[in-house]
Amino acid sequence: MVKNRKLLNEELGRKTIQEFKASEKIPLVVVLDNIRSLNNVGSVFRTADAFLVQKVFLCGITGTPPHPEIHRSALGAEDSVEWEYINSTIDALQILKDRGYRVISVEQTENAVPLNHYNPVKGQGYALIFGNEVKGVAQDVVDESDECIEIPQLGTKHSFNIAVSAGIVLWDFFVKLKQK
Repeated sequence: MVKNRKLLNEELGRKTIQEFKASEKIPLVVVLDNIRSLNNVGSVFRTADAFLVQKVFLCGITGTPPHPEIHRSALGAEDSVEWEYINSTIDALQILKDRGYRVISVEQTENAVPLNHYNPVKGQGYALIFGNEVKGVAQDVVDESDECIEIPQLGTKHSFNIAVSAGIVLWDFFVKLKQK
């Protein structure tokens, strides 16, 4: 049996905030559409930091830093990842479309592409929209999206916590974009 020693924090090669900000990011931004839970917001910041996401847009009722509940789950990632608050998610999408991003709602829709079948194109910027914990991505936001993707699920619930969804989708995009 192979024995494994846990690495110490100083052995992990963590970037400083300045090093993170100077790092090349994957061409990806996250849009949070009316997220209620500040813990979910913090978790998304932490995941965005881990996968070198360019920016997080916080829209509608989504809470913003600085806030102790966001910090508790973000563990400081709200300081490393660039973010911006925009009241209207639709306005955020228009800004992103004007900047050349392909806007994708992560939602269960009639023509959603399963995440495992979605292949991002190298050189294209992507904006991934994650929706409210109860209502999901608002229909008007889905209507303004270029396309929708969904995480295939086989159990009885067919829903993930938004922070879990973000982790799955951001990891998938990170792997696919870094391989190309």
